[in-house]
Amino acid sequence: MAERDNRRGRGRDRDETPEFADRLVAINRVSKTVKGGKRFGFAALVVVGDQKGRVGFGKGKAKEVPEAIRKATEQAKRQMIRVQLREGRTLHHDIEGRHGAGKVVMRSAPEGTGIIAGGPMRAVFEMLGVKDVVSKSLGSQNPYNMIRATINGLQKEQSPRSVAQRRGKKVADILPKRDEAPAAAEAEA
Repeated sequence: MAERDNRRGRGRDRDETPEFADRLVAINRVSKTVKGGKRFGFAALVVVGDQKGRVGFGKGKAKEVPEAIRKATEQAKRQMIRVQLREGRTLHHDIEGRHGAGKVVMRSAPEGTGIIAGGPMRAVFEMLGVKDVVSKSLGSQNPYNMIRATINGLQKEQSPRSVAQRRGKKVADILPKRDEAPAAAEAEA
């Protein structure tokens, strides 16, 4: 019997891999009034990512804060998405994401810009591994809707490789020519 318990313990350790970082975004305390007084519950919103292009979010509800956070983290790990990053630090193109009344705009940025984003969006970008991005949240300030809108936008992102493959072209044909743009501007002047 003890041997079987040991096996369970080892399996649990394997699930809790340190490859994922998590960020607690919001804790909400709710109360229910009952005959004897008030009963408190807690709702947690957590963002989890490997900081290499995978991110997910989850929410958990429980009577105690640690249990709510644990539930949210487990849900976030199950719902992870993969996002292609340019040079491992920024987005490939500008994106707009929506969820309910929440709308977010995300733009790729040159190296050294940093993460310019508000609270919940910043957590998503940090867990995703984005180092340079400019973003703006419009509409809803609800952290749940902001994160859902951000994830919605990130799911729309496409790498040049995937676009080229879909269109049956080479990646070089799709990307703008960097040398020709300044030459064309000089020729016009």
